[in-house]
Amino acid sequence: MAKEAKAVEKTEVAPQPTVEKKQAVKPKQTEPEWEIKDRTYYLIGKRNPLTHIIPSKHSRRYPLLWFDEKAGKQRELRYATNQSSPLVDEQKGESTMAHIIFKEGTLFVPKQKQNLQKLLSLYHPMKGRIYSEFDKVSNAKDEIVEIEMQIEALNAAREMNVDQGEAILRVELGSKVTEMSSKEIKRDLLIFAKNNPNLFIELATDENVQLRNVAIVATETNIIKLSGDNRTFTWASNNRKLMTVPFDENPYSAMAAFFKTDEGIEVLRSIEKKLQ
Repeated sequence: MAKEAKAVEKTEVAPQPTVEKKQAVKPKQTEPEWEIKDRTYYLIGKRNPLTHIIPSKHSRRYPLLWFDEKAGKQRELRYATNQSSPLVDEQKGESTMAHIIFKEGTLFVPKQKQNLQKLLSLYHPMKGRIYSEFDKVSNAKDEIVEIEMQIEALNAAREMNVDQGEAILRVELGSKVTEMSSKEIKRDLLIFAKNNPNLFIELATDENVQLRNVAIVATETNIIKLSGDNRTFTWASNNRKLMTVPFDENPYSAMAAFFKTDEGIEVLRSIEKKLQ
């Protein structure tokens, strides 16, 4: 038998479009724009001498170098009044050297002295360690935060009861608080909140401050007694021992910690009832 030839059907496949893989383009690093303006610099910290000189040229004792990442090398710095750049390798001809002097903690550099401004703002290794540049925007933000903190502290002081206020003022004024009237406590509390809002809020939210004050007031009103060596608290009524103060620890801080224990909570409740 003759084999029947099977017809093979060929299916034509349409050519698929090739998809080109696009390589991610890395964004070019752009240098921050340099603004032509007057600039003021100030010494950091408590430095406020009549005059303070910072290095204006490279030396073995005071290296004045800037690392150029693009070139991969150190570049020497120098302040010369007759040069347009603070980078030595960009200076041409003879250079007229000058000192960089802060007077009473500040240095004002007009916009005409671009070489000095760039040295101080962009390159000088002492920026951020010895001095900083005055920034109106940054300073305004800091002032807003400070004002908001002050408002928060004053509101808290206004709503605070006398006992809480006494506890906070005792940290600052000590036993003098005992002799103050409630109006004097309220007044000094508001002044404290206004002048030192951060510390005020910290003390107001610290329960140990309140507990420590309870221990002090209880001792002053002869509800409890502290031994002469500051090592033992007892009930004043029957001399029954309450606690032993750990070595080298403030007795009232130790009592505040004791008030948080199971036994101490009962003692605290008893003291608070007697103080009412």
